Amino acid sequence: MALKLTLKPNEKVFIGGAVVQNGDNSAELSILNDVPLLREKDVLTEQEADSACKQVYLCVQLMYMDRNNLSAYQRNYQRLIEEILVAAPATVDYIAEINNDLACGRYYQAMKCARKLVNFEQELIKHVQQSA
Repeated sequence: MALKLTLKPNEKVFIGGAVVQNGDNSAELSILNDVPLLREKDVLTEQEADSACKQVYLCVQLMYMDRNNLSAYQRNYQRLIEEILVAAPATVDYIAEINNDLACGRYYQAMKCARKLVNFEQELIKHVQQSA
């Protein structure tokens, strides 16, 4: 089944390693095969990955988009989650969900779970700042 994707004017999308930028008008694409696909709004850059959980998101994103270097990203991911679990044991359910999706090869779903982890981390940081 094809994935229909509607792009806003000038929106970028990453499709299987290629960056596609829409023109001045909306456009609809049909993606006919299984290929890594990310909208610009879902992309996290290295510069934006300024916390441990954001680094997890980045790692999962790279696993999804760059399968050629999967083992290096997996090692980095493992190191990061070990550190996070020591520092914030309350993240265990989020990490378990990410791990499950990764084990099943559902990288996009793992990214969505990693986004939840980032949101949880931001709430923890906010709570600590308010308590100080």
